[in-house]
Amino acid sequence: MAMIEVRNLSKRYKKLDALSGVNFDIEQGDIFGYIGPNGAGKTTTIKILATLLLPTDGMAFIDGIDVVRDPMSVRRIIGYMPDFFGVYDEMKAWEYLDFFAACYRIPKAKRLGIIDDVLELTDLTTKKDVFVHELSRGMKQRLCLARCLVHDPKILLLDEPASGLDPRARIELRELLKELGRMGKTILVSSHILTELADFCNTVGIIEVGKMVLHGKIEDILREIKGARVLEIKVKDQDEAAKEVLLSHDKVEDVIIASPGFLKVHFNGETDDLPDLMDYLKEGGIRVLSFAEEETDLEDLFMRVTKGIVT
Repeated sequence: MAMIEVRNLSKRYKKLDALSGVNFDIEQGDIFGYIGPNGAGKTTTIKILATLLLPTDGMAFIDGIDVVRDPMSVRRIIGYMPDFFGVYDEMKAWEYLDFFAACYRIPKAKRLGIIDDVLELTDLTTKKDVFVHELSRGMKQRLCLARCLVHDPKILLLDEPASGLDPRARIELRELLKELGRMGKTILVSSHILTELADFCNTVGIIEVGKMVLHGKIEDILREIKGARVLEIKVKDQDEAAKEVLLSHDKVEDVIIASPGFLKVHFNGETDDLPDLMDYLKEGGIRVLSFAEEETDLEDLFMRVTKGIVT
């Protein structure tokens, strides 16, 4: 089921097309990496989805709800974290969360328990009584994310959440987003830094000068661009024999002996076909030391499909 649907979405500012006919879907439970250089249209898209900006043309739906026609219903089921957000310095962390929980009309009797839960989830329990202005930038980012979670939204819209964080804080935030994904949240997270998204997003959309270059499952996109998937196979002193056996398989397109005992195999089968290929090697008398698919290279994908243009 698509939790986010975007159809021919466009936004024009006088003579500037910030978005031009953007289309994509995000399924329930997906972590969607929205990738593009600064000025590509990521923030404009997210603001439209968060009901903070009206599109010039096109439509967008959150869990089937039109973001233009029924913005209040959309706001109840999303958690929106902008790229720049305000915090209330004279409030303690728990007071900040209590304020937003009250805005979502969560009964006072339930609020303290919810606040404790989101503080624990974001690893801020020990900072509960600390004033917001005393928190580090990384902790403020996590507090803002905790604020997005107080009403238990189905969908999170996170605009450059790791911006300005040090390496440790980036890693901690990434692990937190993985945990939210395991909890079943549907997440759209934008960034212009690929390494922030590569190891935990299962779908991506690449946008440039307001136009969606491509979107979909990472493995599907890579296979489409590369052609066959690439397998890395190590064998025991049987390079040529292994190559001969592999080339006799109807789903193997090419085999390269990259180094002694190490073969790169271009395979046009599906994931479910990989165990059969392993068995095929064993039946051919080949001793396999390791068998793995080449690691997804999101940066390579990005460089192949973009032109380095900004608006």
